[in-house]
Amino acid sequence: MKGLKHIVIFRLSAMGDVAMTVPVIRALIEQHPSIRVTVVSRPFFKPFFKGIARVEFLAVDVKKKHKGFLGLLRLYNDIKRLKPDYFADFHNVLRAQIVRTLFKLSGIPTAALDKGRAAKKELTRAENKVFKPVQTMGENHVETLQKLGLTVSMTNPVFPSVPALAPELEPYSKEQGKTWIGIAPFAQYDSKVYPLDLMQKVVDELAEQENYLVFLFGGGEKEIALLNQLKRDNDNVIVMAGKVKLEVEMNLIQHLDVMLSMDSGNAHIAAMLGVKVVTLWGATHPYAGFAPFNQPMEYCITADRKKYPLLPTSVYGNKKVEGYEEAMRTIEPQVVCKKVIEVAQKK
Repeated sequence: MKGLKHIVIFRLSAMGDVAMTVPVIRALIEQHPSIRVTVVSRPFFKPFFKGIARVEFLAVDVKKKHKGFLGLLRLYNDIKRLKPDYFADFHNVLRAQIVRTLFKLSGIPTAALDKGRAAKKELTRAENKVFKPVQTMGENHVETLQKLGLTVSMTNPVFPSVPALAPELEPYSKEQGKTWIGIAPFAQYDSKVYPLDLMQKVVDELAEQENYLVFLFGGGEKEIALLNQLKRDNDNVIVMAGKVKLEVEMNLIQHLDVMLSMDSGNAHIAAMLGVKVVTLWGATHPYAGFAPFNQPMEYCITADRKKYPLLPTSVYGNKKVEGYEEAMRTIEPQVVCKKVIEVAQKK
């Protein structure tokens, strides 16, 4: 890849945040044949970027090698050895700022993400709320690249073609004529999780359709136990949590007709793969810039703002507001099922 301009894109953070960079990086590569990219992120996210031409990956070891200030100096040197022409900070937190500053001082052009905090504060505050969409994270990433003179259009996104079903998923290959539905019922914060008794109704209603196969996604012992409860004795409901690696899970997601998710990482993984995504929103709202990429707004089902006018109360769901604990109960299971079925049937 000699002769190509080399841009380093730095983004650690949570799964959904990293997944949201993928469509932008794919568009950058597609629209700039003279560019190559190294993504600097946590090792777990490496499969997100597999198969994208001219994209390499540098894993950050935040627990050992790259821990603390000395670790950041090591990280800077590790990246510097790759001889980047540009450094794009898609994270803009202290760790990223230190590394970015070192590159700036060494004469490498740098740019940092503007998270649009002022607009997000206006959207989530209780008084004088400004209820209108803020810029999406994708748009913020595009603006970051623009600062480096790299124009990227997201109007006609390209997605990876659907691969053959992974060998680990062979038991389900005979079911490929059915409608495949993914459900990811968990999120980092409780305020973003659809009540499990209502989710049970959704799972049971979808499972009644004999030609439907429902896959439940999650991770960790606690979530696996809850997913097994949601499964009940439905033969066409399959708990995937803890069974396969991320790369195989992504392969399965590509074969889904629709993914039902909270405002969480699974929504963004499905969206970056070009899969249709229905999302449920509680304390947060798609207007805060975290709606899944390239999905119509009508695929986002939000809690009732007439009953809960302070919504959204938070950008990330980490802020608790008294009296708003039950906001997601205003989303009826029948409404969720109807939307999931409708979207799954769209070609």
